[in-house]
Amino acid sequence: MPAETHSHLGPVGEDDVERVVREQLVEILGVDPDLVTLDTRLREDLDADDFALIDLVEGVIAELGERSVGFSIDDDDLVELRTVRDAVECVLAGIRSASSS
Repeated sequence: MPAETHSHLGPVGEDDVERVVREQLVEILGVDPDLVTLDTRLREDLDADDFALIDLVEGVIAELGERSVGFSIDDDDLVELRTVRDAVECVLAGIRSASSS
């Protein structure tokens, strides 16, 4: 059985990642969930600073790490994040990288 499926919840999918990223942003930034869409800009629309993005990554890893062993995101990748969609794609890339190694 592949490592990423060791959880009873199964492998992490794109919908899971989007849900967790949105939930984490709402919790960290204290914003209305309706404001957090895939096209929402992290810094301009949500006032997310570098510390909030680090908290986002830590929260996502805490939520999804059990379902994707070895999953991580490099802090340098956070600089490139512009939108919620970018954050979701960054997490998915980290998961794919972990599952292919």
